[in-house]
Amino acid sequence: MFRKVLVANRGEIAVRILRTLRRLDIASVSVYSEADFDLPHVHAADEAVLIGPAPARQSYLAIPTVIEAALRTGSEAIHPGYGFLAENPEFARACEEAGIVFIGPTPLSMTGMGDKSTAREFAFKAGVPTVPGLEAASDPAAIAKAARTLPLPVLLKAAAGGGGKGMRRVDDWSALPDAIAAAQREGLAAFGDERLIVERFVHPVRHVEVQVLGDGEGRVVALGERECSLQRRHQKIVEETPSPAVDEALRRALWEAACKAAASVKYRGAGTVEFLLGPDSKFYFLEMNTRLQVEHPITEVVTGHDLVELQLRIAAGEGLSIAQSDVQPRGFAMEVRLYAEDPASGFLPTSGPVLELIWPQHPGVRVDAGIAKGQEVGVHYDPLLAKVIAWADTREGARRRLVSALRDTVVLGLTTNQTFLIDLLDSAEFRTGQTFTHTVEPWAVRWAAHLEHSQVPAAALLTAALAGHSVQARTTGATSGESGGDPHSPWRSGDSWRV
Repeated sequence: MFRKVLVANRGEIAVRILRTLRRLDIASVSVYSEADFDLPHVHAADEAVLIGPAPARQSYLAIPTVIEAALRTGSEAIHPGYGFLAENPEFARACEEAGIVFIGPTPLSMTGMGDKSTAREFAFKAGVPTVPGLEAASDPAAIAKAARTLPLPVLLKAAAGGGGKGMRRVDDWSALPDAIAAAQREGLAAFGDERLIVERFVHPVRHVEVQVLGDGEGRVVALGERECSLQRRHQKIVEETPSPAVDEALRRALWEAACKAAASVKYRGAGTVEFLLGPDSKFYFLEMNTRLQVEHPITEVVTGHDLVELQLRIAAGEGLSIAQSDVQPRGFAMEVRLYAEDPASGFLPTSGPVLELIWPQHPGVRVDAGIAKGQEVGVHYDPLLAKVIAWADTREGARRRLVSALRDTVVLGLTTNQTFLIDLLDSAEFRTGQTFTHTVEPWAVRWAAHLEHSQVPAAALLTAALAGHSVQARTTGATSGESGGDPHSPWRSGDSWRV
C-alpha cells in the first residue's frame, strides 16, 4: 500500500477521500487555490500545498503544478476525485511519466471510454445494446443528412462531451440547422471538439447506471445499479439504489452488460457504466464515467464496501479483492446533492457567506460535506456544498429518513436547493418511483409558481430553522422509518466504508 497520497481535488470529495486515507494510516496531501485556503479539505490533510489563484485553469487544472506538488511532497500516488483532472488522459500520462501512480484507469482505457463515439463502438462490439443512431461527424451537412434518416425527435450530442454540454433535442426538421450550430459551438467551447453524434431520442426514459470495479486485466465486478433520473440541466440531483424500475432479471442483464463494457477496455479501478432505460424495459448504453462518481456513497452503504479503499488497493497492485458473489446489496439508500443555487430562478448558482451550518445527526444518515461555518462560497467552482445520504430497510423508510435529515439541516447565509429537495422527495412522483429524466424541470416550474404565492418572511424562516433544529436535536432517532438500532445495519460504527 502507498505511504503518501496527494488528493488533486477540493470540497466534499477531497474530504471524503482524506478520511479513508486517514483510516488506512496513509499520509495525505491536499492542494488548494488561493480562494480555498481555509476550506475543510485543507485542514483535513497532513500537508497542504498552494497551487495557484482561484481560476481552476491556473490551479486545479494546472497539470504541471499538481505534478510538482506531488513530487515536492514525496507523494507516491495521486487520487483525482471527480471533475477537474479525473478523466483527463493527459494527466494520467503525466503521472506515469513522473513516476507517480494515478489512482484510476489507464490513459488508454480512459481515452477509449471518454469519447462518446469510441465508447459506443467498444460497447457495440462487446454486445452491449446501444441507442439507434449514427457515429460522430463534424460536417453540418453530413450531420443533417444522418439525422434525417431517423424518426423525430432526434438527439444531437457532443462526441467528446458530458454533463449535458453540446446536447440538443430536435422535434422539428426546420430547427435542425440551428440546433447543429448551437451544439457544435457548445461542444467546441467546452471540449475543443465540434463532432456530434446523432441518436434516436428515447422518451420517456430513465437514467440507470451500474457501479463497476476492474482489475485492469479484464476482470470486472458490478456493485449494483443506481437510479439517477432526477436531473436538472442534465445533471443529477437525487440518486437511489436499488432502482425502483429494475426487477431481478433486468438487474442481472444490466450488471452483465456493464461488466462487458468495462472489460472491453480492460478497465482498472472504479467506474460507472450509464444506461438509458426505456418504458419497454429495454436499456441502451449511454456512456462510461471513468472515475469515482459523486453518488458513490449510496453504493457503499448498501454493499458495505469502501470504494475509495478498493481504488487504492487496485492502484497499489493488490488486485481486485472482491468477487461478484461478495456483492450482496442490503436495504435501500438515497442521496441528494445540496447545491448553492436558486431553483426558483432556473437553478442559477448562488454565492455568499455560510453564517450558520448544522448537519443532521440521525441514525442511518451520512453527510459528505466540504464547507464550514464562516466560509465564503464563491463563483469559481461547482456549487455543490454537500451530499446527504440516508439508508433504511425499505425504500419508504429511506425516503422518510432523508426528508427528516434535510429538514434538520441548517445552512444560512446563501440560497440553496434544500427546500426544493424536500418537496421533490415528498412529491407523488418520487413516492411512487415514477421518475424520468424529464420529470424535474416542468415540476420545478410548478414548484416555483407555488412558492411565489406562499412566500414566508426571511426572519420567520430563520427562527423556524433554528427552533426546529433545537427540537430535533433532542428527539434524534424518533423519525418514522428509522432502524438505527439494528445490530446488522451497515450504519453501525466501525464499518470500514463509513466516512
